[in-house]
Amino acid sequence: MTARTPSRTFPLWLALLLALVCGAGVALQSRINGELGKRLGDGFAAAAISFGSGLVILLIALAVAPAGRRGLRRVRDALRGGELRWWYVCGGAAGAFLVLSQGLVAAVLGVALFTVSVVAGQTVSGLVLDRIGLGPGGRRPLTPSRVVGAGIALVAVLWAVSAQLGGSISVWAMVLPLLAGLGMGWQQAVNGQVRVLAESALTATFINFLVGTVVLVVLMLVHFAFAGLPRPLPSELWLYLGGAIGCVFIAANALLVRITGVLLLGLATVAGQLITALLLDLLLPSSQAGVPFSTIGGTLLAVVAVGVASIRWGRRRRTAGEL
Repeated sequence: MTARTPSRTFPLWLALLLALVCGAGVALQSRINGELGKRLGDGFAAAAISFGSGLVILLIALAVAPAGRRGLRRVRDALRGGELRWWYVCGGAAGAFLVLSQGLVAAVLGVALFTVSVVAGQTVSGLVLDRIGLGPGGRRPLTPSRVVGAGIALVAVLWAVSAQLGGSISVWAMVLPLLAGLGMGWQQAVNGQVRVLAESALTATFINFLVGTVVLVVLMLVHFAFAGLPRPLPSELWLYLGGAIGCVFIAANALLVRITGVLLLGLATVAGQLITALLLDLLLPSSQAGVPFSTIGGTLLAVVAVGVASIRWGRRRRTAGEL
C-alpha cells in the first residue's frame, strides 16, 4: 500500500492527549478482564467474553451506520484486487492475544506490573514498524529523541520488574504481556491502514473484533476440551465492560496512528496505561501484596520516556521523501 501524508489539521498534542486517555482505558480493561478471569477460573473464557461483547456492540453500530458498511465493501474489494494484503485484516489476532494475557496473568502480576511488561514489546515494535513504514503515515525516521525515549522506556521496564525477578512470579507470566506488547504495535499499524482504506474507523474496529473473537472462541473451546468448563458467570455487570472499552481503544488508535506514528502512539498510550494502572494498584489493589517502589519508579520513568520521544518531533516539518 502507498504511504499517505499525516493530517496536519489535527494537532499532535491533542492526539497524544487522546492516546493517554485510551491508555487509561486499557489499564482499566486489564483490571476488568483479569478479575473476570480470576472469578471464572478461566482466562480463555474471560477473553472470549470480552471480545465477543465488543463484537455485539459493533454489530449494532454497523446496523445503524451506513459508512461502516460501505467501508466493509471497500475492504472486500481491496482484498480481492490485491490492493490490501490479507494479513492487514488480522490485527484482531494480536488484540485477542493481549486480552487473553489479561485474563491469564493480569490478576497475578497486578495491573501496574502487567502494563509495564507490555511497554517493552510495544516500544520495540513501534520503532521497527515506524522504520519500515507499515503504519498509514508511512516511514518515519529514527530521530535521536525517539531512540532515546524508547531506550528510557526499556530501562523503565527493567526497573519496574526488578523486584519480581527471582521471586514467586514465574517468568512466563511476565513474558506473556511482553509478547502482547509486540503484537500491539503491529495491531495499531495494520488497523490504521485498514481504517484509511475503508475510510471508516468503525469498519477497522469491527474487522479487528471479528477476527479476535473467532480466534478466542476457538482457543476457548479447545481449552474446555482439556480443562473442563469454567465456574458460573459472576453477576457484577462491571466485569463485562472490557469489550466496550476495547471498542473505543481500537477505534481511537486506528484514527490516531496516522498522526502520531506507531512508536509515539504506543508510548503515549503506555503512559496513560501506566499512570492508571499504578493508581488502580495503589487505591484498589487486587492482591494483599503492596506495590514495590521499583514499580512506581519504573512507571514514572516510562512517562518521562514519552516526553523525551516527542521532543522536536512534533515541531519538525517533514518532506514527502521522509514519509
